[in-house]
Amino acid sequence: MATRPQATAPLIPPRPTRIAAAETPPPTLTSPLVVAAILIAGLYIGRDVLIPITIAILLTFVLAPLVNLLRRWHFGRFPSVAAAVLMALGIAGAMGTLIGMQLADIAHDVPRYRTTIERKVEGLHDTPAGRLADYVASIGRTMHQESGKSDPKPEDAKPQDAKPAEPAPKPILVEVKDRPPDALSLAGTVLSPILHPLATTGIVFVVLLFLLMQREDLRDRMIRLAGSSDLHRTTVAMDDATKRLSRYFVVQLALNAAFGLVIGIGLYFIGVPNPVLWGIFSALMRFVPYIGAVVSAVFPLALAAAVDPGWSMVIATLILFLILEPLVGHFIEPMLYGQSTGMSPFAVLVSALFWTWLWGPVGLLLSTPLTVCLVVLGRHVDKLEFLDVLFGDRPALTPVENFYQRILADDPDEAQDHADQILKTCSLTAYYDEVVIKGLELAARDAARGVLTPEQKADIRASIGGLIEEMAERDDVKLETGRADPEIADAPPLDPSWQAEGTVLCVAGRSFVDDSACAILAQLLQKRGIGVRTVSFGEVARARIEGFEPGPARLICVVSTAISGEPTHLRRLVDRLKRKMPDARIVVGLWQAEDDGVAEADRLRAIEADVHVSTLRAAVDAVIDAAMGHRPAEPRLPDRKADHPHPASAAIPA
Repeated sequence: MATRPQATAPLIPPRPTRIAAAETPPPTLTSPLVVAAILIAGLYIGRDVLIPITIAILLTFVLAPLVNLLRRWHFGRFPSVAAAVLMALGIAGAMGTLIGMQLADIAHDVPRYRTTIERKVEGLHDTPAGRLADYVASIGRTMHQESGKSDPKPEDAKPQDAKPAEPAPKPILVEVKDRPPDALSLAGTVLSPILHPLATTGIVFVVLLFLLMQREDLRDRMIRLAGSSDLHRTTVAMDDATKRLSRYFVVQLALNAAFGLVIGIGLYFIGVPNPVLWGIFSALMRFVPYIGAVVSAVFPLALAAAVDPGWSMVIATLILFLILEPLVGHFIEPMLYGQSTGMSPFAVLVSALFWTWLWGPVGLLLSTPLTVCLVVLGRHVDKLEFLDVLFGDRPALTPVENFYQRILADDPDEAQDHADQILKTCSLTAYYDEVVIKGLELAARDAARGVLTPEQKADIRASIGGLIEEMAERDDVKLETGRADPEIADAPPLDPSWQAEGTVLCVAGRSFVDDSACAILAQLLQKRGIGVRTVSFGEVARARIEGFEPGPARLICVVSTAISGEPTHLRRLVDRLKRKMPDARIVVGLWQAEDDGVAEADRLRAIEADVHVSTLRAAVDAVIDAAMGHRPAEPRLPDRKADHPHPASAAIPA
């Protein structure tokens, strides 16, 4: 598959080695929906077991580099795995202990914080906002009192001669005493809040131990599931995916830990109580997309407001988060692992909502890592490519497909916007070569299959014509630096005889898109000062060639999109042009949209031309060479390596 160029350095390469899938009949719509419903139900019902297993799998990617390092230091398999797991267990235990101690300190100081908050609320009454709130509250009380006076209660409207009711008998007080709990019930009440986290932690580290011990065996089983017909490709794909995921998770964990450390140190110097707790909390919340950084700042700000009688501590805490989070998110993260995780922003949001709905707060923390794993699988396994399409940050359509879809939908305005975006980073010639001509090839292929109606063909021609007119005022190359194309700016002046209109004839083939391709080539030649005249296929047909007037033509460019049987018509067209203009040189531009099984060299040799080209840039160069007097010694066949597009075309965004 062709590589889709990207403007950033994402976690995953643009087009990695994929695992080929076996030929299977296309599934119906019902079966994927049923499978998806079963999977979602299984994820929800089995969350108590699946959550620890998922955490263990993610930790495997984090600890795998450490295990590999220990094994390179000649540790055995089990000592290396045991050391890595014990280190992770120690870190988790230390963090749990610190969090518990910090929460106990906060609970002990809550009464003191309440007093400070009450004083601040009382102080707010002297501010304009407080006076406004009191005024609004007094209006509400007045309205309530007035409504109470207008509607007397029923008991107030008693007749004057009513006899007083007899007093009700006094209720008898009954005291119910619970039986004192036995030792077993008391132990269950005390230990139940901590038994579930301990059980989850135990499952995580047991599964982690087995995953690290059986990594190679699990990899072989995944290869068997994905398809073992090509072991080399499958192994390369699996190793590539594993290494990239390990690197991403390790870098993300290290970055978030550093973020939490800096937050904790900053809060310590500011004077916010329990800075260790808020540092750990900030590190964990950075795994949550978008809202994690905001939520991590709320609790330290609230605590700073409760501790400090003034507002200086709150302001300092707010400044700390406002400076550090953009610095990490917009500068440090792109330097470490690209602009994104390979996921689209919408996929990040949807995955966060989905996993939170399934697994609660733990699902929110795991949403981004889990979806990254799914995107990696989608980019390496053909059967799971739909995951990359749904969640990946690459466009669903290539620039060529996007262009063809826009002109096929008769939406020239959006096609023009797409062209403007691409032309910010590449030349006009590169855009025509890499996008427009290839889009015309798709149209020619659809026309050959008979799937385009006459109305659609007319709309395509009209859209291309409008696009060419819009491009008439553009420089051929206008990069982001603002420099003009040196090939145009530094080129020596042409002979005035080549500037006369009709010096070069651009003759279109018989395909309905060849006229558009011919107009594009004529525009590029006119921008270089060449006098051009476009000629349709009908003007030089067999029945009309005798009456065709060539004028001052010195060179003929035949432009065609090759479909099955087209080279025969091109050979006859070139023969007619040679008989009509024996002194003119002929350049044949052949864009092959369909391989008919004939060798390219043999097909091109059947067309007797001075030069054969396969790109617009090569055609323009051939005309410039002729205008400068550089006549080739013999007919030249196109070289796919030599006739490459302008280097700027590599910057065409996907």
